Amino acid sequence: MKRFFSLLLLMFSTTVAGGAHAEKADFEKPTNVEANQMAYDDVKQINTFTGNVILTRGTLVMHAQKLTVSQDPAGYQYATLLAAPGGLATFRQKRDAGPNQWVEGQAERIEYDGKTEIVKLFSKARIRRLEGTKPTDEVEGEFISYDSRAEFFTVNNTPSGENKVGGGRIKAVIQPRTESKGK
Repeated sequence: MKRFFSLLLLMFSTTVAGGAHAEKADFEKPTNVEANQMAYDDVKQINTFTGNVILTRGTLVMHAQKLTVSQDPAGYQYATLLAAPGGLATFRQKRDAGPNQWVEGQAERIEYDGKTEIVKLFSKARIRRLEGTKPTDEVEGEFISYDSRAEFFTVNNTPSGENKVGGGRIKAVIQPRTESKGK
């Protein structure tokens, strides 16, 4: 169970754009999961939370209709967050990039691969970096993949992760950086 909670924090402990990491103090906080139901299969190493799932650990808050975590024989863990029909799974976490810096994301499905340390957001995917409540950068597409080891992300126009002609457009908004005078 301890590995399960470590995975969930690790899953969203890096920002998708820019290389600034999530608040380090979150690693020292307890993890709380609320859901309508939980099932754990010790033989298959699968833990499933369903029904209005809310996970909190320090500044990290995740919402989904269903959260499934599995572990392979080598001990690597994999997690999937699923939204309710017509909804979105979400996460929000403070970043160590400075005071009041946040990252938030949403998609119909969010997956984390503990072996490769890659986070994938499928269908109606969006990642935003914020300073307080003001967005600083934002990317949208049908698929976003983030490699936390390489601090590299891609945004594609189909939920399969491929770019296809006629498959839609991606969107990126990059705000100008201004330095505050008097700091």
